[in-house]
Amino acid sequence: MRITLLGAGHIGQTIAHLLATAGDYELTVLDQDAAALARLRALPLVARVADTADPAALVRELHGQQAVVNALPYHLAIPAATAARTAGCHYFDLTEDVAATQAIRRLADDAPVAFMPQCGLAPGFIGIVAHHLAQGFEKLHEVKMRVGALPAFPTNALKYNLTWSVDGLINEYCHPCEAIHEGRRIEALPLEGLEHFSLDGVEYEAFNTSGGLGTLCDTLAGRVQTLDYKSVRYPGHRALMQVLLDELQMKHDVQTLKAILRRAIPSTMQDVVLVFVTVAGLRDGVLLQEVFARKVFAERGDGAALPAQSAIQITTAAGICAAVDLFRAGLLPQRGFIRQEQVPLPAFLANRFGQAYQQSRQVQSIG
Repeated sequence: MRITLLGAGHIGQTIAHLLATAGDYELTVLDQDAAALARLRALPLVARVADTADPAALVRELHGQQAVVNALPYHLAIPAATAARTAGCHYFDLTEDVAATQAIRRLADDAPVAFMPQCGLAPGFIGIVAHHLAQGFEKLHEVKMRVGALPAFPTNALKYNLTWSVDGLINEYCHPCEAIHEGRRIEALPLEGLEHFSLDGVEYEAFNTSGGLGTLCDTLAGRVQTLDYKSVRYPGHRALMQVLLDELQMKHDVQTLKAILRRAIPSTMQDVVLVFVTVAGLRDGVLLQEVFARKVFAERGDGAALPAQSAIQITTAAGICAAVDLFRAGLLPQRGFIRQEQVPLPAFLANRFGQAYQQSRQVQSIG
């Protein structure tokens, strides 16, 4: 299968390694940064410098390709998807942006190719898990989805390190959050809904952030009383972010906030991804709860053939590569808009890329 990967950044590097070494894909990688592309020179792929923000240039680059995997910043999702439709390519991306997903959904109407956005961790894998658990109940009461991409060794006041896109992080902290409350679809405020819980003896907090539900509000509307998504952080993070965003009004000067975070908060490859889903409802007339909990850790690697990978790289790249792989195998619809919850969880976990979650550590105790 001929695939073009857009973006050779933090996540794109891992996607490129997975697809280029799988044996089933002819991979071309496009990026504006020649240095980023140079880091892929040991892999069996074609790397080309291109203006990935220019839709017309993208259409030319995509001519003759079968699929596009978009690992560019979220604000480029709509132009990339539009270029894919024009070029007649199937489209996959990682966006958490609600507006971009809605626009891509409209692009997919009557399209002869498939459009599958939100293929990462959250949205992405978390929705696949939640939907799978929900199918085991006759009547749903609540579905709660919690995800954290956290430093393994927090040392600053925010108790946070940059583990992925700053653009994506601020986007989910600033935009309204979809949810279902008492059976009604609502918009919740980001950073609200604070809760605390412990896992493996570690204390965490969780609060509303945008985009993590994917399309589950549509899929479960009329079936569930409570549905929400929250990001997990170490205690104290949310209060400091609220000072920055609300009291200091940095949410109205997002570019300055991003510059501050990039300058002051170090990145880390030593992270852990926490996935925690609870679903409650009636089964055979009895009120029951099912829990899915995983921790995925960074990997050291063994040099250029298998470089060190952060947990967020592993989980995000595994999500989109498994989606592409299942699509290639004919296990997903071959045209139109594809929701994450159309992916069967057993098939995902059995997939060669999805096994990254299966091989992670299952968490036994929730407090």
